Amino acid sequence: MIKPYMKEPFQIIVLAAVAILLVGCAVGPNFQRPAPPASQIYVQGTQPSKTVEASGPGGNAQRFNTGMDIPTQWWSLFHSDSLDRLVRLALDNSPTLMQAQAKLKQAQDDLNAQTGAMQYPAVNAGLSITRQQVDLASYGISNFPNPGPFTLYNASVSASYTLDIFGGNRRALEGLKAKVDYQVFELEAARQTLAANVVSAAITQASLRAKIAIAQEVMDAQGRQLAITEERYKAGGVSVLDVQNQSILLDQTRASLPPLKKQLVQVNHQLAVYLGREPAEVKIDEFDLNNIHLPEELPLSLPSSLARQRPDIRAAEALWHQANANIGVATANLFPQITLSGSFGSQRVNFGDILSGVNIWSIAGNLMQPIFHGGELRAKKRSAVAAYDEAAAAYKQTVLKGLQEVADTLYALDADALTLKTRTDTTDHARAGYEIAQRQYQLGGISHLALLDAQRQLLQTEMDRVQAQADRYSDTAALLYALGGGWWQPLSETVPVDSTSTPKIQK
Repeated sequence: MIKPYMKEPFQIIVLAAVAILLVGCAVGPNFQRPAPPASQIYVQGTQPSKTVEASGPGGNAQRFNTGMDIPTQWWSLFHSDSLDRLVRLALDNSPTLMQAQAKLKQAQDDLNAQTGAMQYPAVNAGLSITRQQVDLASYGISNFPNPGPFTLYNASVSASYTLDIFGGNRRALEGLKAKVDYQVFELEAARQTLAANVVSAAITQASLRAKIAIAQEVMDAQGRQLAITEERYKAGGVSVLDVQNQSILLDQTRASLPPLKKQLVQVNHQLAVYLGREPAEVKIDEFDLNNIHLPEELPLSLPSSLARQRPDIRAAEALWHQANANIGVATANLFPQITLSGSFGSQRVNFGDILSGVNIWSIAGNLMQPIFHGGELRAKKRSAVAAYDEAAAAYKQTVLKGLQEVADTLYALDADALTLKTRTDTTDHARAGYEIAQRQYQLGGISHLALLDAQRQLLQTEMDRVQAQADRYSDTAALLYALGGGWWQPLSETVPVDSTSTPKIQK
């Protein structure tokens, strides 16, 4: 039987033990990493394993290899030194990446600040000087004369600490860590997007330059056709309608050149901005589509790996994790909070005596239990749950978008190869027809006008082939980007960040 005088110490020990046990717990749900997509292919039916082959530049067959890793610098698969240099310059100087780096640094410092504020006691030192006049009568003392004004010197050190019994602070720090992870992946997503934009713009520039050169050749051929037609008209061999029709063809080709040149200038300006430079101060390299190698082996990760590879999906997961932690914070706010505080110091009327010893101190404990807040705290918890549901749906949508982009680019690459083969066959037929026309013209079998018309048809088919070739290059870059870009590989050159906060990819 417990003796009466032992009840109070025993209760204190029990309460202290309960408090220690509670400190190890955190209210709210623990975040569970979402399961990867269950499907093993990206498209319905039979997923293509390789594309068809066509003759000529960019016509080699492409094979999709599920066991191949995406290189960190995936753009190097195009084997273009100029392209490599352009992407590196963009990654080093882009204001977009500088903005993402600053946001990451801000998130890391916010986490460090809140970690210090929540995990450790707040300790402050104070020094005050007060001039006072005391009226003894106000205290009910009337038999003594009032002392004169005096100066009171006070030096003290105070400390306070709120016990994290229900884990609200730990959940808040968990949410801030998730926000740091989000900014890490946002930075990587910005890097991958920038690299993909530079590659796409360089391919567009190369195709526009080729189209302009072909259009100029077509225009020259049509100009010679018009000159011949005008001579035949003067000789009475053709009607004025024939001259007008030939003039219309020439005018149509001439009118196609300014839009192409405008697009070329604009894409060069866009590349300058990607490099972090003013359009007027930088000269962009001129790319030749035939000098860019089309990768023959393309990596194709499984859908189950895509969610761990794409930085936008990882960023959405981090926001989901943060929303989960916020439920714990809102739940902890419904429970009591215990704050311990204490102070000690010296209070003297002579400044020289302030270091002579401690003559004032205090120790306090404060328990606050929310009772009535007009439904505010429970409404905030419901709001946190709704935000969690929203983040979960956003994550699922991001995963579906990633799967769609890979599926779309796979289909596009298959279609691009077929289109290029058709365009190449058409060009080969047009070239064969032009060669026949040349021999016939040399033998006098056809007129110079017919020869020029065969040349114009050849040049037009070559322009169509250039577009098909450029589409194939662009969609190849789109696939590598859609798969995540290889940023997690050991030789990754991603922007250095705090190693304690940089998540490692898990497959």
